[in-house]
Amino acid sequence: MKTILETERLLLREFDVTDGESFYELNLNPKVIKYTGNSAFKNVSEAKAFLENYSDYQKNGYGRWAVIHKPNKEFLGWCGLKYDENLDETDIGFRFFEHFWNQGFATESAKACIDYGFKKLNLKTIVGRAMKENSASIKVLEKIGLQYVEDFDFDGYEGVIYSIENKSINNDNATNYT
Repeated sequence: MKTILETERLLLREFDVTDGESFYELNLNPKVIKYTGNSAFKNVSEAKAFLENYSDYQKNGYGRWAVIHKPNKEFLGWCGLKYDENLDETDIGFRFFEHFWNQGFATESAKACIDYGFKKLNLKTIVGRAMKENSASIKVLEKIGLQYVEDFDFDGYEGVIYSIENKSINNDNATNYT
């Protein structure tokens, strides 16, 4: 498993098929996937199959990454960048177990991903999308520096698009890349 980023409390690494059970359990909670447009995996095997076929790293050089708590090596959820070839843009996304909400993990990992996208991948712009009702995710997008752009149709729900350009990122060195 290749580690991509390290922050003060977190390691972000590529997914591995051994993450299947955690991935399955993460999506079982209806509150976790409420605003995603996704459905839960049917079983652990389906989650493992998804991970085995996850091709973003090979295709784009980046993707969503497992977020691991450094002190105890616990899988907290995922965060990362995803390229959408239909829109020709990269977005930031994150999903965490409910018992890790409101502890700053989404903000910490998403900020590191934005930094990585700009400094290592030389991306010009990163967007974030959320359902308008998802105030917690919108708050994270704002905390990491994204600005509101416009409303959009999020699979039949009201959604918002946020964006950040490379020039507006804070150039501190709080993130280590591997």
